[in-house]
Formats: sequence, structure tokens, C-alpha cells
Amino acid sequence: MAISGGCLCESVRYTCEEEAGGGHCHCIDCRKTSGTGHCSHMIVPEASFEVTGEVKFFDKPADSGNMVNRGFCPNCGSAVYSTNSGMPGMVFVRASSLDNPEDFRPQMRVYTDRAASWDKMDTSLPGFARMPAPEDMPAGIP
Repeated sequence: MAISGGCLCESVRYTCEEEAGGGHCHCIDCRKTSGTGHCSHMIVPEASFEVTGEVKFFDKPADSGNMVNRGFCPNCGSAVYSTNSGMPGMVFVRASSLDNPEDFRPQMRVYTDRAASWDKMDTSLPGFARMPAPEDMPAGIP
């Protein structure tokens, strides 16, 4: 499935021809960068992800020790995507940046032990207190 999206001012745009999965994250960094109780990410292969426009990055180690590079528009400040050194070759697209939000189909919830009590999620999705090992992730997520 092809997806497209971008930032609020449309200075940054992206397209991708394929997806690999996605989910909701309740870690502290995702909560702070989203401005709400979680962040929703669509995971796509970097090789099929194309970006136009200037993207600035803020780099910060995650709880896992992996470096997360968060990309945002330097004009409007919208978060667009990130990369994680623990998952090379993958891009984490902010579901909120999609042109069609229905393209996002979450498959799991992570860092559920950090979820705010007021941020009610779909409990039918598999939930993990931390980031699961690759072999424990739902099908379709690398």
C-alpha cells in the first residue's frame, strides 16, 4: 500500500510504497514529543521512503540505549518521522502526519507500564510493558 503525508505547512512531504507494521508507544519521549499520552508510528522500509523538503533532527538515546533521531519540519515544528539505531533500515512515520489517517492500522502497544491512566487504548491489541524482542512482536513487524 502506498502512503503519503507531511508536515502542517506542507514544506516537508513524503511517500512510501510499502509498510511493515506499526503501533502505539507510551514511552516518556513519545509522550513529550506528541504532546499527548502516546505516539502512533507506522513502520516502513527506509529503502522505499522518499522525503522532500528540509527536515531537522533531534537525537536522543532511548531507554534501550539505541539512538533515536526524530525528524521535524524546521518551519512549522511538526514531527514527521524518526529512525532508531536498533532497527536499521526502518523509518517510523508519525501516523498523525499521514494524508489519510485510515492508512494506519496499529498492531501493538509498547511501554504500556508508562501509559497515563487517562489515555485509554484498544486493549485487544497486544501490549508490552517495554519494547518487545523481535521474535515477540506481532506478525508484520520486523
